[in-house]
Amino acid sequence: MPLNIPDQLPAIELLQKENIFVIDKTKASHQDIRPLRIVILNLMPLKISTETDLLRLLSNTPLQVEIDFLKIKGHRHKNTSAEHMRAFYTTFDKIKKNKYDGMIITGAPVEQLPFEEVTYWNEMKEIMDWSVHNVTSSLFICWGSQASLYHFYGIPKYDLEKKTFGVFKHRPSDNKIPIFRGFDDEYFVPHSRHTEIRKEDIDKVPELEVISTSEESGVNMVIAKNGRQLFITGHSEYSRETLSNEYHRDLKKKLPIEVPKNYFPDDDPSQKPIMKWRSAANLLFSNWLNYYVYQLTPYDLEDIR
Repeated sequence: MPLNIPDQLPAIELLQKENIFVIDKTKASHQDIRPLRIVILNLMPLKISTETDLLRLLSNTPLQVEIDFLKIKGHRHKNTSAEHMRAFYTTFDKIKKNKYDGMIITGAPVEQLPFEEVTYWNEMKEIMDWSVHNVTSSLFICWGSQASLYHFYGIPKYDLEKKTFGVFKHRPSDNKIPIFRGFDDEYFVPHSRHTEIRKEDIDKVPELEVISTSEESGVNMVIAKNGRQLFITGHSEYSRETLSNEYHRDLKKKLPIEVPKNYFPDDDPSQKPIMKWRSAANLLFSNWLNYYVYQLTPYDLEDIR
């Protein structure tokens, strides 16, 4: 997929080194097609890493995609330069009159707080409500999925006795669901979280369906039955080293942390992590773009309701 992303975004050079085809806005303006418009609310602390991880996966179909990055207004971003945020991110008040083919809301390092105690919860609610009538399909990741399930459907989250940390095996409930086209009977997803949602709560909501679970890490994927909302508890977008970096970061801070499960060969952190979720991650994002965005979105974005 030709990714139409802002000129000078650091991810451009990183992705080109991986032989992923990206075009900046200058080149894209010469192509006479309507790209899919995707807005990404990036709540992760390491903005550039998350940008690169998501753009890598959004590059896997023939469709052209135009990306807008969204930030929380007034929030201080400790791990990303103010210059980067000014250059490549916009605020909700500047895009709320727009309509988008798709939206992604990422995880955030606030999962152990009650939702109402998150400093930007009111803006989050406004953005989530806006997405219902201004976005064809929304993909919510980790804390983003917990927040949206709570806001829209009243699904609670629960503290875990021990962090779910590692790469876990999952099973789709039905391989014929379009999001699972091309998936194997089992697939892997990285997880890094202190809280969970529970299947018994979701099963009480007629509009929702649990479509993927893991014996070790629980619910992985939930879909709203109209197909316009997908909720994912793990981090399929993670690169090979992300869990390793989190593990060594916490060790350095002397925080309680165990070796991520099913990740290092022989559970040896000195070895290179085994990458076993990339193919499923690529299928997940390309299926979302194709079957839930491209196939459903109107040609005229103003027709989104």
